[in-house]
Amino acid sequence: MTKQYRITLLPGDGIGPEIMAVTVEVLKVVGKQHKIEFAFEEALIGGAAIDATGEPLPAKTLEICRSSDAVLLAAIGGYKWDNLPRQQRPETGLLALRGGLNLFANLRPATILPQLIDASTLKREVVEGVDIMVVRELTGGIYFGQPKGIFETETGEKRGVNTMAYTESEIDRIAKIGFETAQKRRGKLCSVDKANVLDVSQLWRDRVTAMAANYPNVELTHLYVDNAAMQLVRAPKQFDTIVTGNLFGDILSDAAAMLTGSIGMLPSASLGLDGLGVFEPVHGSAPDIAGQDQANPLAQILSAAMMLRYGLNEPEAATKIEQAVIKVLDQGYRTGDIMSAGMKAVGCREMGEVLIKVLES
Repeated sequence: MTKQYRITLLPGDGIGPEIMAVTVEVLKVVGKQHKIEFAFEEALIGGAAIDATGEPLPAKTLEICRSSDAVLLAAIGGYKWDNLPRQQRPETGLLALRGGLNLFANLRPATILPQLIDASTLKREVVEGVDIMVVRELTGGIYFGQPKGIFETETGEKRGVNTMAYTESEIDRIAKIGFETAQKRRGKLCSVDKANVLDVSQLWRDRVTAMAANYPNVELTHLYVDNAAMQLVRAPKQFDTIVTGNLFGDILSDAAAMLTGSIGMLPSASLGLDGLGVFEPVHGSAPDIAGQDQANPLAQILSAAMMLRYGLNEPEAATKIEQAVIKVLDQGYRTGDIMSAGMKAVGCREMGEVLIKVLES
């Protein structure tokens, strides 16, 4: 029986339309192989939306996204829109999309591909075999807590205030995503906090520990964030899945990403309670190479694999794409951003064509 999914495509700006076009072709091939039918609908976001409608996230785009099974986003932004007022910038559209879809969990993998291991700044023996997933709470914590702002004290001195706050329900829902993600991986979850200093972290640790009873097949450990940062650099292979708050996750996910040596190869996912998610590459819109067929589509393609695995519960199709990417790299094909001596230089479209040949072989 053929399964059907409605996918909203948000190509966005810069290289976004190019890498999206390649990814759609890959999804069509994998869909046929696994009896999956995709109904794609394209919508505007970011600079493209500003040019067409005057706003970075039109109401129609949000409506289309809400009616879909998953959202595939490419990239937003560019020099053209950098000087607009903050509320009119492309990045504001992305924040509005996350808020409008109630996306509270960000999944950021950091996986060392054997073919690109020498791109890492760390020693081969330290990073070889690294495969980490950081689950970051996305809509709470110190970025959103109240009160916040810059205030003038009684003495006339200015004082900056941000409040780190989490409720039990906010912790429970991100912990649930953390445990469920660990179940789909190697069954190890490390919760990162600062419970030795922060009351909010003590509540975090208490709630995550209590939830562990519901997941007897997951091994739970705890680390303070400073130790976790050190361990990511010292011995990253000890980690499988990390769950943490907004601030700590922001920092640790970027640190983990750089273990791989190339942020341009990394996908991500942002998930909500109802299962609807947005899947996008970590890299930016690269306006300097837009329209030149130089972009690397692999992070976008791997984001589609994350969509299949975590958004649509189609792990076999996701694995097929991931394995095909590895085979293409094994065969020596490289776009400019990951090029090295002795490899075969290809553009965005050709990388997609080679990948499809591998999928069909």
